[in-house]
Amino acid sequence: MTMWTSGVTKVDNQMLLTGVQQYSQTQHEPDWLQQLRQQALQAYFNLPLPKFEKINYRDWPLFDFSVPSVLESEPVTGELAKQAATQQFYAVGDSTIQLTLPMAALRQGVILSDLRSAITHHGDLVQKYLMQKALHVGDDKLTSLNTAMMTNGFFLYVPKNVQLEAPIELLQIVDNRTTQNYFSHNLLIADSGSQVNVIQRLASVGDQANTAHVLVEVMAEANSQVNFAGIDTMSAQTTAYLNRRGYLAADAKLDWEFAEMNAGNVIADFDSELKGRGSEAMVKTIAIANQTQTQALDTRVTNYGKQTVANIVQRGIILDAATLIFNGIGHIIKGAHGAKANQENRLLMLSTKARGDANPILLIDENDVEAGHAASVGRVDEQQMYYLLSRGIPKPVAERLVIRGFLAGVITELRSQRLRQELNDVIERRLTDGQND
Repeated sequence: MTMWTSGVTKVDNQMLLTGVQQYSQTQHEPDWLQQLRQQALQAYFNLPLPKFEKINYRDWPLFDFSVPSVLESEPVTGELAKQAATQQFYAVGDSTIQLTLPMAALRQGVILSDLRSAITHHGDLVQKYLMQKALHVGDDKLTSLNTAMMTNGFFLYVPKNVQLEAPIELLQIVDNRTTQNYFSHNLLIADSGSQVNVIQRLASVGDQANTAHVLVEVMAEANSQVNFAGIDTMSAQTTAYLNRRGYLAADAKLDWEFAEMNAGNVIADFDSELKGRGSEAMVKTIAIANQTQTQALDTRVTNYGKQTVANIVQRGIILDAATLIFNGIGHIIKGAHGAKANQENRLLMLSTKARGDANPILLIDENDVEAGHAASVGRVDEQQMYYLLSRGIPKPVAERLVIRGFLAGVITELRSQRLRQELNDVIERRLTDGQND
C-alpha cells in the first residue's frame, strides 16, 4: 500500500492523481464528479495547511493516506450494535449496513441513502449541491483532500414544505480494525419551507491507529428549519478532522448542537454562512478532553445577509494533561445591516497540567449591528469543592457534580429530552473514564 504524508514529506503527485482517477472510473462515476475530484486534488497540492489558532497539528497523521478504495467492513457487536439497531442510517467504514425511513417520509419524497447510491440515482441533486454552496473546491487544503478522496457518506434530501417531526438518526463508525482511510463526505439538503431534525453519531470500533476525515454540508434553503445534533465519541486510536458547514438562505434557521466526547486528537471546523436576509444560526457545543489528547474547535458564523442572527455558546472541561481550544469567530460582512453576532466560550480545568484557551474573535465590517462576546478559562472553585467534601462526598463524585453544573447551562437548552439524557450518560462515562485512568 502506497502511503503519502503530504505536508511532511514530498509526495508523488502524479501517482496520487492516477490513483484517484482509477478509483473514480471503477466506481463508474459521472464525468462531472471525476473532474471535481481532479480539481480538488490539484487544490490540495497547491494550498497551504489551514491555520487554527493556538494549535499545531502539522505532525498529526491526518496526512497519512493511500489512494482511495472501498473496503467492506463487518457489522459491529455489543453496545454499538444495540444502538445501531435503532438508527435510520448505520454504516461501518465505507459499508452501509442499515438504511430505513418511515413510510410517511418516503411518501412525501424524502430521500435517505449513502452518497455512492445518491450519485447513481439522484445525480442531479448531488451535482447541484456537492461543493457548490456550503463548501467549495479550494476552500482549504483539508477540505480539498476530503473531496478528492471521499468514498462514502450519507445523503439526505427533504423536499419543499415537508415537515419531519421524528428525528433522522445516523450512526457512522470509523473502522479501527483496519488502517484503511476514512474519508466521509455527507450532504443534507432541506428544501424551501421544510423542517428536519437530524442526529449524527460518530464512533469508532477496533484498536488500530487510524485517521478520519469527516465533512458534512448542510443546505438550508429559504424558510427551512434544520436542527442538527452531532454526538462524537471516537476512540483514542482515531485522529480526526471534522468539518460541518451550513449554508442558510433567506429566513432559514439552523440549530447546531455538538458534543465532542472524542478520546483522540481532533480538529473541528464548524462554520455557518448566513447568506440570506433574516437567516439565523445557533451553535451550542460541549466538549471534554482528558489524558494527553488535544481537541481544537473552530466555530465560525459569518453574517452576509441583512438582519441575520448568529449565536455561539461553548463550554468545555479539561482533565489530566489534555488540551482544549475554543476559537469562536463572529464575522459581520459589509452590507449586513441590522445583523447580530454574539458568542460565549467558557472552559473549566481540573488539573494543573491541563491547557485551555478560549479565544473570542469578532470581525465587524458594518456599523448598524450588534455584537458581543464573553470568555473565561478557570479551575474548579475551591469553596464549592470544600463544601461538597465537607459533606462526605468523595472527591471524584464532587468533581463530577461541579462539572455537571458547569455544563448544565448548555445541556438544559437542548431541544430533545431524550438527547439531554443521552448526553448526560455520555458525559458521565467520559468523566468516569478520565478519573479512572
